[in-house]
Amino acid sequence: MNSKKAKPAIKNPHPEKDKKDEWILRLYVAGQTAKSITAFTNLKHICETQLEGRYSIEVIDLLQNPQLSREHQILAIPTLVRKLPVPVRKIIGDLSDTEKVLIGLDIKARKVLKSE
Repeated sequence: MNSKKAKPAIKNPHPEKDKKDEWILRLYVAGQTAKSITAFTNLKHICETQLEGRYSIEVIDLLQNPQLSREHQILAIPTLVRKLPVPVRKIIGDLSDTEKVLIGLDIKARKVLKSE
């Protein structure tokens, strides 16, 4: 049985939203470094503005659980992993380039398709 100590996930502020549109994101960090804090702040802002309550964020500190880096194939930090919707996607860095994050997570394409 794997026990991982992670910071509590940020729960969806709008649980009445349709579950099929929910985004599950994991942010892997190593302590509370400036890059880790910046990555979390940027991710939270992107989620609030683009995903409108249809997301949950789990922050996993690899200093507390270094074995998870190998198990989850994390090669650099901070790393954002999109678990849902599939396919799984990974973005490395502090997520400060919002445009690249939107494209990397496939949020931008989803917004364009919905407006047609």
